[in-house]
Amino acid sequence: MKDNKINKVVVVGGGTAGWMSAALLCRIAGKGLQIELVESEDIGTVGVGEATIPQIRYLCDALRVPETEFLAEVNGTYKVGIEFVNWGKIGDRFIHTFGDVGRRLGVLDFHQVWLRARELGIEEDLGKYSFGALAAKENKFDHIDKIGDTGLLGLGYAFHFDASLVAKLLRGISETNGVTRTEGKIGAVNLHPETGFIESVQLESGAMVSGDLFIDCSGFRSLLLGDALGVGYVDWSHWLPADSAIAVQCEAVEPLLPYTRSTAHSAGWQWRIPLQNRIGNGHVFSSPYMDEETARNILMSNLDGAPVTEPRTLRFTTGKREQFWYKNCIGLGLASGFMEPLESTSIHLVQAGLGRLIDLFPTTDFTQSDIDEYNRRTHFEFDSIRDFLILHYCATERDDSDFWNYCRTMEIPDSLQYKFDLWRAHGRFYRNEDELFTTPSWIQVFIGQRVIPNDCHGMAKVLSKEDAADYLMRINGHLSQVVAKMPTHRDFVTKRCPMRETG
Repeated sequence: MKDNKINKVVVVGGGTAGWMSAALLCRIAGKGLQIELVESEDIGTVGVGEATIPQIRYLCDALRVPETEFLAEVNGTYKVGIEFVNWGKIGDRFIHTFGDVGRRLGVLDFHQVWLRARELGIEEDLGKYSFGALAAKENKFDHIDKIGDTGLLGLGYAFHFDASLVAKLLRGISETNGVTRTEGKIGAVNLHPETGFIESVQLESGAMVSGDLFIDCSGFRSLLLGDALGVGYVDWSHWLPADSAIAVQCEAVEPLLPYTRSTAHSAGWQWRIPLQNRIGNGHVFSSPYMDEETARNILMSNLDGAPVTEPRTLRFTTGKREQFWYKNCIGLGLASGFMEPLESTSIHLVQAGLGRLIDLFPTTDFTQSDIDEYNRRTHFEFDSIRDFLILHYCATERDDSDFWNYCRTMEIPDSLQYKFDLWRAHGRFYRNEDELFTTPSWIQVFIGQRVIPNDCHGMAKVLSKEDAADYLMRINGHLSQVVAKMPTHRDFVTKRCPMRETG
């Protein structure tokens, strides 16, 4: 029998990415796989990825941690979507929710009925037909799978949480299940002289940590994939020109909102993430268009509560590694690339990368076709998320600053231009392969940012004004009745998953 089993995985770097890697692998592989995580207390983590998308709920399932227990441990709250303020024009606001909008009518997607109604003079906010948007507006939340026999689906949701507490929780799960944590800074990476594979990492103390498979979670430094193995970086800053962020926490205020908020400023945007005990805030901006002092002043003057931490600045270049898996090393988190947190995808990308690794888990042969497939699928996901982020910037009518003039007029990727052209003609959108963001997501952002198609689906033309108005009214009526009976977000959280009292 061929002895080519992976015996040991070495994870370099802690934080959410590192400890998620360790926790998932030890849960799935059990005692048959040795896992060692190397991190240094002297090296801080970015720790601002505190908003998520619905796939985070699968993580709880995989870790066998009940959702309510998870949220209680990490000061978590629920998230039904993201409210975008000032993106299409100053004064605009819309919510990109995780659920469907409306309900199909025969062969027609709901937005085609909405477009036909608009053509007939019935101009209503698309959010009136979104369960998530109506719940968000009233600060309501509940676990609802479907709305009776109406054919309308329930509330899609994700989480907000304290990233440092998530890392702590994941570390506890990992160590309980046999993961070894080694403290220390890495001084050198040792490569096999013939194959170029990583054999071990050497700590500044002189200790050596060897393994078969290495997972690089070392953050922007990318000590293994970038520095040691020389995998290059693809720079996307010409499409996504923000290169800096200032983060600060402030006191919590009421009401407890069940959504993230993204408010566009003159050279970027500000995030607002409500936790049970505080609010996470940050200002993402483009340094060629705004200096740091101005960006900090904008952030600090737009907080809802008194600051409880000192602002700290992060620098980044949006993009991705040329390869995510190279030889016997896989990069996850910031070591693999960076997407600004506009649509809360950073933690998902770690989770998705781990899912692909588990699906294609290697032997010591490290078959190239498996590596190629991992890279192909990961490149597709990065590229499709990139296009969705670019959409927010280029789909704007703002002309109040050089930054927005650049974003509005820049050349966009052909893959995104194709989507624009198809959408503008008759409101058509088709999801490709396992693209992360669904058709309702794209439609909500297109319409929310004033990209209205020139015409609707030909079949929608058969609808009269009375037919369209009646259908819209019934959809809104069903949703509004349910929202009216739901508990507030604060009441739901207090009853189901109140944060743990600290000593």
